[in-house]
Amino acid sequence: MQNNDNNATVIRVMLAKIGLDGHDRGIKVVARALRDAGMDVVYTGLHRTPEEVVDAAIQEDVDILGISLLSGAHMHIFPKVLELLKAKEAEDMIVAGGGVIPDEDVKELYQMGVHKILLQDTPPQEIIDSFRQLVADRGAR
Repeated sequence: MQNNDNNATVIRVMLAKIGLDGHDRGIKVVARALRDAGMDVVYTGLHRTPEEVVDAAIQEDVDILGISLLSGAHMHIFPKVLELLKAKEAEDMIVAGGGVIPDEDVKELYQMGVHKILLQDTPPQEIIDSFRQLVADRGAR
């Protein structure tokens, strides 16, 4: 989080598409909603690797790393991202996931350390509210 000229807290978010998933309409809608809500948003684009995304998130000093997956690779990608964050001593970064994730995998993702799963039908305002709450709960870094 950074302070702007009005001394208000700005939440910094990176949104990423990791792997072969080539569908990004939904993540662009989310990015726009977060920006409209006053958050700083960086979108990495399509076909990124976990390493690229984690390095970029650390470099951009984001509060939240949001990963959108429609490919079914979530049980492979999230553990890799969490492992990389730990190795780079960036475990205080909030990790959120979205897209198409079966209900039976959601609990396991939370147990791994993913902070929030927002599925494909989640309204934009709920995503905004969730991100604000996650940052408030974590507190300042």
